Amino acid sequence: MSNCFRPARILLPAAGIPLSQWACLACDQFTSQPEYWRRAAALVEGRPSALHLVLPEIFLGGADEQERIRRIQAAMEEYDGTVLDRTVEGFVYVERTTEEGLVRQGLVGMVDLEKYSYTPGSRPAIRPTENTVVERIPPRLAVRRGAGLELPHVMMLMSDPEDRILSGLAYERDNGKLPLLYEGQLMLGGGSIRGWAVEDADLCQTLSDAIEALGAQDAFDAAYPKAAGQPPITLAVGDGNHSLATAKAYWEELKPTLSPDARKEHPARFCLVEVCNLHSAAIQIEPIHRVLFGVNGKQVQAGLTRYAQTRHLGMTRGTAEGQQHFMVVDGSTHEMTFSFATPAEPLAVGTAEDFVQWFLREEAGARVDYVHGDETARSMAGEDAVALIMPPFAKDDILKGVVLGGVLPRKTFSMGHAEEKRYYLEARRIRG
Repeated sequence: MSNCFRPARILLPAAGIPLSQWACLACDQFTSQPEYWRRAAALVEGRPSALHLVLPEIFLGGADEQERIRRIQAAMEEYDGTVLDRTVEGFVYVERTTEEGLVRQGLVGMVDLEKYSYTPGSRPAIRPTENTVVERIPPRLAVRRGAGLELPHVMMLMSDPEDRILSGLAYERDNGKLPLLYEGQLMLGGGSIRGWAVEDADLCQTLSDAIEALGAQDAFDAAYPKAAGQPPITLAVGDGNHSLATAKAYWEELKPTLSPDARKEHPARFCLVEVCNLHSAAIQIEPIHRVLFGVNGKQVQAGLTRYAQTRHLGMTRGTAEGQQHFMVVDGSTHEMTFSFATPAEPLAVGTAEDFVQWFLREEAGARVDYVHGDETARSMAGEDAVALIMPPFAKDDILKGVVLGGVLPRKTFSMGHAEEKRYYLEARRIRG
């Protein structure tokens, strides 16, 4: 099978382990809120959990980082074949119910990293939606080197406007053709989740072929007439961009050490992901906000004024019709909207990110974090922290922006609130 999305040998924890204990949130969330990760660690202390197999980003760069990596890799060795004692040969069909009651469907399988690239200007079948910051790869690569397992929080987006693929699996489920693998609540406000095995060889082939067909040249030309004739896109990274990039970097590092035959099916050539339909009502696309630390509102406003003048952006206070804008919130609860007649980037988040990087060069003591959720970002504003609140982002522009303009600006959008991100649940072996 040469398709970019394929069935996999998927590992699952023992049936008796509750999901509220086993599954944990994507590691790139709550990067400025250590209390979340303290609460999660307390819930699973001394008990088998995926939390023991991942390194939350809040701990990257810490004095104990290497010791954490050592414990993670040791836990992988311990869990493989003991805690992870169930195997699915195929796909896992997933239904995730959020706290708001939305049901997000997905299909867990593996993507071929030979059909993916984060190199700027490349046009593979599998593409990132945002700029990949290569400096963020090495610490993640340190975890993957020597790891026996991978657990995915990568969520891929396919464009299936008529929702034939995942709704077809729901039909198979309703007719008793998909065995239930797991169901239960997720920890700390993650909602609930259910998963079913998809192991019939013919059905697996049909699903893989159907997703591949979404990236056929004629379908691509019809969807994006301005890009007709260009290499088509089949899947785009919706979440977990740097996790997939790390898997790619590891594969490129390993590949030269393998024979041509070994390269064809080596497990590290692939990465476990969940594919979702961009057009699903349950896919909630939200902007990612910026919070600047180590500075106050006056400094940020003064910096924004200098930046706008330097870039000749035609910035004004307030919302101007037809103009790009974003909001600045400081610790005194002041909220100021700034509009740009000639913005630096096509999207407001791009202009905001351009300003942030300019400002960080100007203010040596400042740092930035990328925050999901309006209320969370606003709550972090204080005497020495200022939030930049982005306007809503239209999800229909995601693939169009990737196809016509290349990758979107760094940290443009988020698929739902932080607690709605993918939880680590399934695993796969990546050693040869």
